[in-house]
Amino acid sequence: QVQLAESGGGLVQAGGSLRLSCAASGSISRLGGMGWYRQPPGKQRELVATITKTGDTNSAASVKGRFTISRDDAKNTVILQMNSLKPEDTALYYCNAQIATRLFLPLVDYWGQGTQVTVSS
Repeated sequence: QVQLAESGGGLVQAGGSLRLSCAASGSISRLGGMGWYRQPPGKQRELVATITKTGDTNSAASVKGRFTISRDDAKNTVILQMNSLKPEDTALYYCNAQIATRLFLPLVDYWGQGTQVTVSS
């Protein structure tokens, strides 16, 4: 059993900052890539940023230069630092992690429950 627990969402004014954290717990044999996705109101889920096991990152064009993703494998945690927030960043943010629960099993995608980020103008 694996769980992803997100924290750090909330209400912030445009131009402000928030820091999202996601900790994976449970039966974790191997931890692969991790990332953040978001679903704006009335829209489909979209990629925000990802980070590989070796630390390579990828992010959506809309957040480049404003959002930074990082990870702490000792704590099975992925962090999203969000600066210069805009109203269009308002969304439900989901954590994603690729986890193998036993040594010879493949990596499988796990998702958090989501944390709401609301940016007021």
